[in-house]
Amino acid sequence: MASFVELRPPSTRLIGRRLFVSLPVVLAARAAPAQDGELTYPRSSLVIATAAGRDLKFEVELALDDEHRSHGLMFRKKLGPYEGMLFDFFQEMPVAFWMKNSLIPLDMLFIAADGTIKHVHANAVPLSTDTIPSQFPVRAVLEINGGSARLLGIKPGDKVKHPIFGNG
Repeated sequence: MASFVELRPPSTRLIGRRLFVSLPVVLAARAAPAQDGELTYPRSSLVIATAAGRDLKFEVELALDDEHRSHGLMFRKKLGPYEGMLFDFFQEMPVAFWMKNSLIPLDMLFIAADGTIKHVHANAVPLSTDTIPSQFPVRAVLEINGGSARLLGIKPGDKVKHPIFGNG
């Protein structure tokens, strides 16, 4: 699916591939496109501190603007076991994703501005157009391989440590 922005009333504004937001999104700097026309993303590390006392380190790509958030992990055929994509909305707001053009199952971790995981949606179905709402206003969403949250013991209440949350 090509990146696009469809204008609707603010409460139902559709922003690209798989997210709906109810508030305007602040734009950030864009990453340079790769030579083959694919988007490239800045990379960063983050840590998820679980209630069980485990610190789980992930290498993530950062989706910081509408173009990158709307493309996300579309058309990817694989994702490493401790890799993911962190979607930053720069402010807390209700968001919802869909899996159209996403080829692998994903777990979506919906994260508050202080880094607290508010909701985990496990095993989002590839190619589905069903919406997956955040259930709470969130600052960011981390997508990881489907089933990883359960396998690694990641749950609501766990903390994500990264500079966007001011704790990493």
